[in-house]
Amino acid sequence: MKILVTGTAGFIGFFTAKKLLETNNDIIGIDSINDYYDQRLKDARLYESGVDPDLINYNKEIRSTTYPGYRFIKLNLEDKEALSRLFEKEHFDIVCHLAAQAGVRYSIENPDSYINSNLVGFANILECCRHYDVKHLIYASSSSVYGGNEKVPYSEEDRVDNPVSLYAATKRANELLANVYARLYGISATGLRFFTVYGPWGRPDMAPFLFTKAISCGESIKIFNNGNLSRDFTYIDDIVEGIVKVVNNNPEQPENRIYNIGCSHPVNLMEFIETLEKAIGKPAKKVFLPMQPGDVYQTYADTSKLEQDFGYKPTTSVSEGICKFIQWYQSDLNPLK
Repeated sequence: MKILVTGTAGFIGFFTAKKLLETNNDIIGIDSINDYYDQRLKDARLYESGVDPDLINYNKEIRSTTYPGYRFIKLNLEDKEALSRLFEKEHFDIVCHLAAQAGVRYSIENPDSYINSNLVGFANILECCRHYDVKHLIYASSSSVYGGNEKVPYSEEDRVDNPVSLYAATKRANELLANVYARLYGISATGLRFFTVYGPWGRPDMAPFLFTKAISCGESIKIFNNGNLSRDFTYIDDIVEGIVKVVNNNPEQPENRIYNIGCSHPVNLMEFIETLEKAIGKPAKKVFLPMQPGDVYQTYADTSKLEQDFGYKPTTSVSEGICKFIQWYQSDLNPLK
């Protein structure tokens, strides 16, 4: 199959493209390589994929030296003309849309970035899928759409009309847009609500990376809501396994399906920190702070629907996943240690 994977300089997109290449798919990866976080990590992911960052220019195709079936193009989702030319040229069977402006707290500081990437960019993806006969669009949503829901575990049937951050609102808007395009234009789409993904090559703005860096350097870590938070931490390999199962099973009818994709075993934040301390071999210096705007108290995925339809079953425990993350963090593969 010929598959477009967006966000391949990012965390989940990087791993998804690599996994899809293992089964001889023809993959084109695109990414804007923005400066939301340290570009050295994005460059390192690209280099690990066989793409030399020094050769990258906007709208220029680079073929991987590691994976014969992989080509990378630096491209902005907001550039509708360039995106349309790419779709017209390549005739993709499937689009796996994992690019987005991420981060809850950053959305308070820089809302324009979320409007442009997550709304305008997603609309451009939908338009291209509509006009160039893409068989299946898989796109990233988020557990943040559940907002401050107190009922757990979160089910796809729960209300999602009360987001508490702009990021969450854009992700819910993506789901609604995909639903409209499925009804009006017969597009087959599947939205995956990700729950706190972590692992090697992970984002440096997320807790596992931030805490590990601080603990390793003897610096203090910020613990919000005095540690009374829990997250459904999900290891990257389990997430990618679920994505690939969806990619390999196209819907029989044009529709917009929504699935939770997580571990279904939420972990208290203090327990998570203790696991990090053991893996690193150093205690953390803790600074306890109040709840931050846009945060939620807990995330907890009911993944029974994804398990029933696709056989999804995460297998990586938090202790095992953290050990693998720390091994990578302390290795020479990590450009930010």
